[in-house]
Amino acid sequence: MTRTQVLVVGGGPVGMLVAAELGHHGVRTVVLETEPQTVDRPKAGTLHARTAQGLARRGHLPVPVATGDLLGRGRAEGFHFAGAPGLVITAPATEPAPVLGRSQAELERGFELRARERGVDVLRGHRVTDLVQGPDAVHVTARGPDGVRRFTAEYVVGADGARSTVRERLGFPVDTHPATVSAGLGLVRLTDPDSVPYGWHRTPRGWTIAGVNPYGHSRFITIDFRGPHPDRHSPLTLDELRQEADRIIGHRVPMADPRFLSRFSDFARLVRNYRQGRVFLAGDAAHIHFAVGGQGLNLGLQDALNLSWKLAHALAGTAGKDLLDTYDAERRPAGQRVIDNTRAQLALMRPDPGLDPLRDLVAELLGIDSVNTHLGHMISAQETVYPARTGRGSRGEGRFLPNLPLTTADGPTDLTRLLLPGRPVLLLLGEAGRAYGEQGAAWAHVVRTVSATPARPLPWDAVLVRPDGYIAWAPDGGSLAGALGDWFGEPRRQA
Repeated sequence: MTRTQVLVVGGGPVGMLVAAELGHHGVRTVVLETEPQTVDRPKAGTLHARTAQGLARRGHLPVPVATGDLLGRGRAEGFHFAGAPGLVITAPATEPAPVLGRSQAELERGFELRARERGVDVLRGHRVTDLVQGPDAVHVTARGPDGVRRFTAEYVVGADGARSTVRERLGFPVDTHPATVSAGLGLVRLTDPDSVPYGWHRTPRGWTIAGVNPYGHSRFITIDFRGPHPDRHSPLTLDELRQEADRIIGHRVPMADPRFLSRFSDFARLVRNYRQGRVFLAGDAAHIHFAVGGQGLNLGLQDALNLSWKLAHALAGTAGKDLLDTYDAERRPAGQRVIDNTRAQLALMRPDPGLDPLRDLVAELLGIDSVNTHLGHMISAQETVYPARTGRGSRGEGRFLPNLPLTTADGPTDLTRLLLPGRPVLLLLGEAGRAYGEQGAAWAHVVRTVSATPARPLPWDAVLVRPDGYIAWAPDGGSLAGALGDWFGEPRRQA
C-alpha cells in the first residue's frame, strides 16, 4: 500500500502540470499514467494568451522583463474565427506572445521533468482499475508492469482524458450535446502537395484543414457535416481519410504513409461539478468540445493552475473555509463558455449556402475593433473573470492583473517575478498602501508582502494577488483581514 497526499490519475500535460505545481509546494504526489512514455501525436499545439500568462507566472515560460517603455504597447497575432481569417488576438507587451506554438507532447515532457525534479513519483504503464472514496481518503487500485498496486491518497485529481476512469467510476453527473459531424485527423504524406488547399478550406461538401509540409508529413483534417460517424470508436483508415478528402475538395488528393489517424466529432460534455468530495476532475475528464480555436488544451492547463495552489493550501492547513469549492465555481463557467463558443463557431462553419449572409455579417463585425477584441479575448480566455469570493463587490476581485513594472527597495522588478515563488502577494502601492501592511502581518506565514511603486498608477493603494495571477482583494472590497481569512484561514500571532 502506497500512501500519498495527492494522487494524479493521468499524466498528460494537465496532470503533469498539476503534479509539477504540487511538487513545487512540497506536496507528496504520485502520478499514474497508462502510457509507458510520452506519445507524439498531432493534437493540440497552441497556447493562448491567458494560459501563457499563467504559465509564465509559475516559471514554466519565459516572459519579457517588464519596463515602463513597454506600457501602452501591445502584441498582436492573427488568428481565425470559425475557420475564417480576420480575428486578431492581442496581449500586453509585458506578457508572452498572445499565441505560442507548443505541442502537447513538448508540454507534457517539460512538466514531467519539473515534477520529477520536485520529488513527484511518476508511475508510467499504470492503469487505474478501481477507485473508492471514503470520508478521510480515496483508495485507488491500479495495474502496472509489476502487477496490482494499491494507493491511499488524501485527494485525487482525475486528469485522465475524455474517457476518464475517475469520472466513470464515481459517476460524476454530466450534461452533453450529441455529435452532429464526423471528422478525421491524419498525419500523412501528401504526395501531391500542390493539389491541397492550404489552411482552412470550405467547400459545399465540408471542410479540410491542412498544414501542408512538402518535405515530410502533413497534418490533415476533414470535417463531414452530413452527420456523425455510426461507429465513433472504429479505427480511421488511410483510404477513408483519402476518400473523404477527395469528396470534400472535389478532386483526387494523393496521400500515403500515415503516422497517425484518428476520428473526432463535435460531441460536447461538461460535468455538473468539478469536485466530488476528495476527488477533482481537470482537463478533458471534465469537459470536451469541438476542436476549433485550439481552446481545449488551454482550458485544461488553466484548470491545473487554478486547482494546484488551492490543494497545496488545503493540505498545509492554510486554506480558508470552502477554498476547494471555488475550483468548481471558477472553472465550470469557463468550461461552459468554451463549449458555447465552439458550438457557435461550428454553426457558422456549416456549408449550407443559406448561412452565407450570416458569415458575411460576422466578417463585417470582425472589422470593428471592439468586436474583434471581444472575440479575441474570448478565444484566448483573457475575458475570464472569477466570481467574487467575499461578495463585497470589489471591481478588481476575480480579474487577472496584467504584468506591471514595479520598483521596490531591492530595485526594479515586475509582478510576474514576484509570483514565481508560488505565494500570494500583497502589493502595497505607495505611501498610502503601507497602512495595509499591519493588517497583513498576521498572514505572513502565507502571504508575501511587498511595498512597491508601480510604473503606472493602479486604481488602488494595495492589492492582494493570488498565485495564479488573479486578484483576491482590493480596498473597495471591504476588510483586508476579512479577505485574508476567507482565502487563507486563521491569522497567526507574530513572534
